[in-house]
Amino acid sequence: MLTTHEMLERLIAFPTVSSQTNLPLIGFVREYLASFGIEPTLIYDRDRLKANLFATIGPSTAGGVVLSGHTDVVPALEEGWISSPWSLTGRGGRLFGRGTCDMKGFVAIVLAAVPQMLAAKLKTPIHIALSYDEEVGCIGAVSLVDAVKEAIPPPRAVFVGEPTRMQVVNGHKSLLAFRTRVRGHAVHSSRMDLGVSAVMKAARLVTWLDEAMACNREGPAAMGFLPPYTTLHCGVIEGGSAGNIVAEACSFITDIRAIPQEDAREFRARFERYIRSEIEPAMQAVHASSGVDIEDLSFIPALAPEPSGVAEDLACLLTGNTEAAVVAFGTEAGIFQKAGWSTVVVGPGDIAQAHRVNEFIEQEQIAAGEAFIRRLIAHLSA
Repeated sequence: MLTTHEMLERLIAFPTVSSQTNLPLIGFVREYLASFGIEPTLIYDRDRLKANLFATIGPSTAGGVVLSGHTDVVPALEEGWISSPWSLTGRGGRLFGRGTCDMKGFVAIVLAAVPQMLAAKLKTPIHIALSYDEEVGCIGAVSLVDAVKEAIPPPRAVFVGEPTRMQVVNGHKSLLAFRTRVRGHAVHSSRMDLGVSAVMKAARLVTWLDEAMACNREGPAAMGFLPPYTTLHCGVIEGGSAGNIVAEACSFITDIRAIPQEDAREFRARFERYIRSEIEPAMQAVHASSGVDIEDLSFIPALAPEPSGVAEDLACLLTGNTEAAVVAFGTEAGIFQKAGWSTVVVGPGDIAQAHRVNEFIEQEQIAAGEAFIRRLIAHLSA
């Protein structure tokens, strides 16, 4: 048996940055569960370098609860770490290390509570679901949810343990990311009439994104969200080779974060229609090989508030929250909800501490998460 602190110490020691394998951590969790007679299921990626894990504790009946967490973390390359990011360090009521908040703290709480789950004689099951590559587009969760849906009777609720300070969250925006590549035709800038500037065409496309967002800003506000409208953002742009050469290539990355009542993919479709009708014809009239290509990078569905949501009601009962909130950041919750399962986000820690130097989780938040799991176990055993 391991305490939550001891479990978190073990988990933090695995540098599960999304660019690396998570199999050592998954192997540790598998052996830990096997020591209690629990045989988890692993779902590997195509190259078998990463794996999701899920396991069931309790009877094989409908109406259980899925506890979901991701195993990957963002890199820890920032200067200013006052202790190793891969070693759990306690100071002043805080536990420091990469992933303490996002979201190995929650995973540690759940795994440390396995002996309590086994001893409680659960009447409905608890399902533990751990994914890979959440930080780079919720990639692993898609195959994880597909596998879990085939393997277990329908659960009553899904709790995704992202850091919310144990506030129940019933809604967040979707996220669609894609790369646009503009293919121009290079000539000397003194005869730019003979060329096609990829940079200047890309600038028109970025302006389209900004103008579309301006229209959203003027529309009805989506209450609770900050900002209360769908955003279209260009964060990276690269192109051109010299000031006196018409640019042959330019690319940029867009992310669209849509409120639940709007579809990020519809904005992308409008963007592409604008390209095909307004941008490409003029480009190709000058040089036939010019054009625009779009590469989809990731899509994270929104989490929509559910009328009379079962997961929300249960989570509020266990936390004492009187109402749920919405957040701007994305999670895997929308993927579970799309599977037809009532889903909310609720977990220890503060998202403000995630993805930054000296990431930490407060010990009082660990205690609040432990209390939440104890109440869940008692509820499912009653």
